[in-house]
Amino acid sequence: MQIETRALTLQDYDELVITMKRAYPQMSESIWSKKSIEKLTRIFPKGQICITVDGKLAAVALSIIVNYDEFGDDHTYVDITGNYTFNTHLSTGNVLYGIEVFVDPEFRELRLGRRLYDARKELCELLNLKSIILGGRIPNYHKYSDELSPREYIRRVRDKEIYDPVLSFQLSNNFLPIKILKKYLPEDESSLENAVLLQWNNIYYSKKPNTMQDSIIRLGLVQWQMRHFKNIDAFYEQVEFFVNVMGDYKSDFVLFPELFNTPLLAPFNKLSERDSMIELAKLSEDIKNKISELAISYNVNIISGSMPVFDPDNNDLYNVSYLLHRDGRIDEYRKIHITPNERKYYGMKGGNEIRVFDTDCGKIGLVICYDVEFPELPRILADQGMKILFVPYLTDTQNAYIRVRHCAAARAIENECYVAIAGCVGNLPGVNNMDIQFGQAAVFTPSDFAFPSNAVKGEATPNTEMTLIVDVDLNLLKDLHHNGSVQVMNDRRKDLYETYLK
Repeated sequence: MQIETRALTLQDYDELVITMKRAYPQMSESIWSKKSIEKLTRIFPKGQICITVDGKLAAVALSIIVNYDEFGDDHTYVDITGNYTFNTHLSTGNVLYGIEVFVDPEFRELRLGRRLYDARKELCELLNLKSIILGGRIPNYHKYSDELSPREYIRRVRDKEIYDPVLSFQLSNNFLPIKILKKYLPEDESSLENAVLLQWNNIYYSKKPNTMQDSIIRLGLVQWQMRHFKNIDAFYEQVEFFVNVMGDYKSDFVLFPELFNTPLLAPFNKLSERDSMIELAKLSEDIKNKISELAISYNVNIISGSMPVFDPDNNDLYNVSYLLHRDGRIDEYRKIHITPNERKYYGMKGGNEIRVFDTDCGKIGLVICYDVEFPELPRILADQGMKILFVPYLTDTQNAYIRVRHCAAARAIENECYVAIAGCVGNLPGVNNMDIQFGQAAVFTPSDFAFPSNAVKGEATPNTEMTLIVDVDLNLLKDLHHNGSVQVMNDRRKDLYETYLK
């Protein structure tokens, strides 16, 4: 038996009619016209997909691209197809809209429907579209309509108390119900003209054009030596040295370690640990702005490790990392999980915002040190589309470093992403609570055939000031998502558990 997935052509039309009649015997009057198939295969050939079994047409999926904001969640099939003219198709749209799927009953045991949906998902990612949306029939609803509302029917299908040949299949393919659409398809009598608006989100979507084609991203990691600086200008000089080097090597990102500016604590050493950190925080705004200027000058995105930030109105001290884009934009992330040491000595408070950041290289995540030891946080970021997770850290001993390292490596595997970590090294005598450091910068990958056998893309020499420059390929993540030996993001048992953002 030979199964082939390919683009549908107009030459397939006669077989399409036969297959569709077999798939929808109760809707035989609603067969697609040859004129419609001709237009769909002409305006969007990649979106019309079929599967043949030993040369015989067995399954078909039809799609268009729409600017979904023009329609919103309240629409009918006539609305979305432009009254079957497909003038709503827009190559610059943001959503792949599924307008048809059917499988010849003779071949339904071959799971061809899943193949069609996988092909759609791959197309959605390749075209960098935000999501797949469709109005799904509920053909068994007429059997329960006297006792169940459409909403209750969906709940029972989702809980597997009722089987619906269409909705059950779509839910198993990770499509999420959004709402009930009334009078969606008037000829669908078995669904009583109801449909379920369903959505599958492309976690690789980015506002950057050609994200999946521009797939090689260069990461520059700074293994920062703790040293005393005679003044802040000397500190800036050292920062600019590393940014300059990374810029010369055409890095897309430069990652500095957590609290890498703490050598500037030395003048405040006679104060308590908290008061000295508050004094250091007074420098953070100027440091942030200076490094932002470097990001623009050297054309590189900089994750400025982290720095203390003080809120005098609430007397709160935060550990904050800044993402300084090379186009001048500035984003910030506040460390969420505060270590016992940070609470005890500095009275630091955790931040409350979890989100990915859009960059010119796609969506990235940013967490600080201890944060990476909480798997829920990177998982939420992965569900939001993160492809690279940056982890600036500061660890004093080797066992503290090992906690960060192993957790970061695990996050790369379980979230199908790259994880880059960078920390401080050496000693800093004369600064309270910053005496010794242990670090080794590294970039971790998922563990599969396309990646290094030890799932380490690159690592620095431990406890030595140096840079680590590594190229990562986002297309390898895409291929892993569809064809990996294991597919962690796809195979989660969402019927049993979920990780979600409150």
